[in-house]
Amino acid sequence: MTLAMCASDPAHTRGRLHAEPGHGVRGPRDAFQRDRDRVIHSIAFRRLRHKTQVFVAPDGDHYRVRLTHSIEVAQIGRGIARALGLNEDLTEALCLAHDIGHPPFGHAGEAALKDAMRAHGGFDHNGHTLRTLARIECPYPRFDGLNLTWETLEGLAKHNGPVRHPGWALAQIDAEFPLDLSSHASLEAQVAAVADDIAYDNHDIDDGLRAGLLTLDQLMAQPFVAANYRAVEKRFPGAPRDRLLRELVRDQIGVMVNDVIAATGANVAASGVASVAEVRAAGRTLGDFSDELARQERDLKRFMYANLYHHPSQLAAAAGAKEVVSRLFEAYAADPRLMGEDWGSRLPEGAGATVRHIGDYIAGMTDRFAIDRFAEIFGRNAVPEALAHA
Repeated sequence: MTLAMCASDPAHTRGRLHAEPGHGVRGPRDAFQRDRDRVIHSIAFRRLRHKTQVFVAPDGDHYRVRLTHSIEVAQIGRGIARALGLNEDLTEALCLAHDIGHPPFGHAGEAALKDAMRAHGGFDHNGHTLRTLARIECPYPRFDGLNLTWETLEGLAKHNGPVRHPGWALAQIDAEFPLDLSSHASLEAQVAAVADDIAYDNHDIDDGLRAGLLTLDQLMAQPFVAANYRAVEKRFPGAPRDRLLRELVRDQIGVMVNDVIAATGANVAASGVASVAEVRAAGRTLGDFSDELARQERDLKRFMYANLYHHPSQLAAAAGAKEVVSRLFEAYAADPRLMGEDWGSRLPEGAGATVRHIGDYIAGMTDRFAIDRFAEIFGRNAVPEALAHA
């Protein structure tokens, strides 16, 4: 496939922090294909199968977790990239890796870690994604991290736009391998970001309906959803409602994808960018929804926060998750040996370094592993009721 002029070209990558001579022995893959494969084969990626997407340690097999969400984001992102002539492999690598830094229990776990680490720079999942891939995941003999290309690290750092005030984790990576944080990222990174929005906007509806926390009547109060559902009913009169709802989710993804392709193409044409360097210097996001769909998507997000993410059962689970993470952190700070031989024996010197080491350990946990460690220290009866099913 011929790449668009504004696409990222693996033949012109800015390279890796550590040179890797003789890597051709592992097959004829280009730099971005190698990055994608390194993410897929990483331990951190595998752990996503037991990390919260919407529901904490879900007790049903059909709900999405971070791993399935990341795969779905990659499928959407790759389709958009192909239609726009962008580099599909870089887009896929960014989509697959974008949630690797999430701690157990999703945003509730992140909030607890941020509070526990506040005196030493706090915690944010995006910075921890970079830290995990560049420092913590160490499968290679000659260097720490996965040694991903500059373009992949840059895209993960800036997929939501320029970073004016990086947290400590991202600042450390940037100091070692400068990522031009003040500019916009590649179009591949921008597409990965909007693909993430499309995936969770629609798949969270699917999971919310399946869990009984959302109803069709509630959804029909959203004009965007109502219009798409009526179109589905018209095409499939008399079909079972559960099948219509799944068709609704697919249709909405299609509507959003087509809108992004059209809007991004128009933005690129209007801006006159003719290279990836010009994309970074454009001064605005080019890969995005149209203004009208962006407004509808914001309304849908507000609805989802009010009716799903802040549902009483979800808030109870979040409170329990914060308690688990906070008390684990306190226990490890009081006695680092509780982290086990591997992590406990590698405790760095200095209060700040110790706090960050404990944060790294907890952030790498899955939901169930965190609950099990909590039960091990405090007793199974101490596990918050909202998490007791896990």
